[in-house]
Amino acid sequence: MNVSIIIPVYNSSLMLVELCERIFKIMKKLNLQNNFELILINDYSFDDSWQKIKHLSNQNFYIKGINLSENFGQHNAIMAGLNNCSGEFIITIDDDLQHPPEYIPAILKELNNIVSSFILDKPLKVYMSSFRGFTKTINQKLINFKEKDIYLDGLIIKYTKNIAMITVDHQERKIGESNYNFKKLFILWSNMILNFSFFPFRVASIFGITLKIFIKLFRKKSGKPQFIIKEIINGKK
Repeated sequence: MNVSIIIPVYNSSLMLVELCERIFKIMKKLNLQNNFELILINDYSFDDSWQKIKHLSNQNFYIKGINLSENFGQHNAIMAGLNNCSGEFIITIDDDLQHPPEYIPAILKELNNIVSSFILDKPLKVYMSSFRGFTKTINQKLINFKEKDIYLDGLIIKYTKNIAMITVDHQERKIGESNYNFKKLFILWSNMILNFSFFPFRVASIFGITLKIFIKLFRKKSGKPQFIIKEIINGKK
């Protein structure tokens, strides 16, 4: 398998058909239509996203569906996909069509460009996004991280400084509203602080230590694992 495209899905049933069709059209132009997999991870949606994923998988050989047992969050859902993909190159993208999948070829082209870091050792001009690509070698390092609190961008930067950036037109969400609320943003932000050293909140600094203590006090402890897969379906040949 050459390319794995991983998409966490949450209440996006109405957008999945268009998203999958556009991705397949792109991969066909790249002559990769028989050498890629599209992994859709349902993060406990309360609409009919899982039913739609199962239908799409039954109709398309390249689509794999993963159904999580409860809502674990975007980065954890992606990790479930990373642990079940086989591509030499991995691309992650949101489910809401704000990131046009037509930029996938540009990401594949730029996977090995090198830039330095400013935040988490990356330059200020590098924008971290959920529309990203990396190699199988990096993925093998990512899936060794078994903690439940995940900040995926921090993990990627921890394991490689070979990072390139492309310009992508960020569009309005096609249907519905953003699934990120203040609570989810706070959890993601605190995961970054608790698990990774970054400028200017270095672990050794007084402010950094104080901030970590504050977050640990206000974050509720959770016994949840990183993710639990309830069901996996593979595309029909």
